[in-house]
Amino acid sequence: MQYDVIIIGGGITGCAAAYEFSKYEFKTALLEKENDIACGSTKANSAIIHAGYDPEPGTLMAKYNARGNELAHRLARKLDIPFRETGSLVLAFSEEEVREVHKLYENGVANGVPVEIISGEEVLRREPNISDRVRCALWAPTGAVISPWEFAAALIETAVMNGVDCYLSSGVKRISKQDGMFEITAGGEKYRAKYIVNAAGLFADKVYEMAGGTGMAITPVRGEYFLFDKTMGGIVSTVVFQCPTKLGKGVVVAPTIHGNLYAGPDSKTAAARDDTSTHADELSYIREMAVKSVPTIDFSQNIRNFAGLRAVAGNDFIVEESNVRNFINAAGIKSPGLSSAPAIAEDLVRILENCGLTLRRKVEFRGERRVLRMNEMSLEAQDALIKENPAYGRVVCRCQTITEGEIIDILKRPVAPRSIDGIKRRCAAGMGRCQGGFCEPRIHDIMARTLGVPMKEIMQDTAGSYIVTGETKED
Repeated sequence: MQYDVIIIGGGITGCAAAYEFSKYEFKTALLEKENDIACGSTKANSAIIHAGYDPEPGTLMAKYNARGNELAHRLARKLDIPFRETGSLVLAFSEEEVREVHKLYENGVANGVPVEIISGEEVLRREPNISDRVRCALWAPTGAVISPWEFAAALIETAVMNGVDCYLSSGVKRISKQDGMFEITAGGEKYRAKYIVNAAGLFADKVYEMAGGTGMAITPVRGEYFLFDKTMGGIVSTVVFQCPTKLGKGVVVAPTIHGNLYAGPDSKTAAARDDTSTHADELSYIREMAVKSVPTIDFSQNIRNFAGLRAVAGNDFIVEESNVRNFINAAGIKSPGLSSAPAIAEDLVRILENCGLTLRRKVEFRGERRVLRMNEMSLEAQDALIKENPAYGRVVCRCQTITEGEIIDILKRPVAPRSIDGIKRRCAAGMGRCQGGFCEPRIHDIMARTLGVPMKEIMQDTAGSYIVTGETKED
């Protein structure tokens, strides 16, 4: 199979690139090693659209964060992505931290980001559950929270609707080059393309080495989290940061897009690129730091702990044509990568053009998308829909009020999930208090029936995460 451009990696950067490339006439494919998109760093992160005051002025992170924030606001409206502009606060509790807040203010101004410094009294007026020790804070009104998985899904689904091919379970095994064309062996198939965009996240250096590149090293950095029940969801209404350190932005306390609360992450170098284990000492540290910001968090309402990994390749992103001609790296996309991805994708188009790719905008581009969500509809609209299709009246996930009809809709999308966690990432079924204890068996059955496959072929998440292996009392 031959393409003009092949994207390697189906995280938020790869999906954003696929979306942006789908606006043009050149032929694009995306290869993802897992059985779904957004299974790496995009799966477990802080789910924040950063305002853009934190990166040092003049860096790629500063450039892409500010532009990416603006684009994320637009894309959320156009593609119907769960999104809420909460704004964000960076708290100062000491004279040293007051100076840091002023430095962040100067960064924000230099980066073209709306920011202001507000007094401790004003912080407490807006957020009365924040510690009364706060002296002042940086306020950034364009900070927001988003569903990162639905962000990625919306981008790749729109890309596929506009002609991009997406190949899942297609881990890259080999890259060679002959007569100016790359040949990629992935998922038992061979693909050819003149250009490669390497958005392979935690494995970007390994992919680059396959193409003959050298000099890139990815370090996996783990961050752990507490996720709280919705009973804690209203304790703060904005994203609450502490002053950053050399290890990162510090422990955050923030609402989620689905009405929960979380605290985290810390920052530790991981032992392996798939090490998403959690640790009592790290969680204890997060707890200690979180109550410094919000003392009234009730940790008995914790419903899940999890960890995510960031791909670190230095102090800045790597977005450029590499030393291997026509091989473009979009690597080391740590925080604020989720916020920056749409802007990185725009720049990748420019880089491809500079490499010699001819750009012609499509005359017709389907750039709108709508998702039916029963829990956002009026009772009258729900009743009308249920009369038309009774599947929308059968509630499967009670915690989140997700119906059978919505799950069937997801399974008919252009890039349909093949795992129960893939359903969870697209509609939050299983993210509530019971963490799937009630709804997962029903989702399992709906998936098998709708997809027409045996139940044993439905995974919990990635390949090998079997739920059942066969029927009992088989001969």
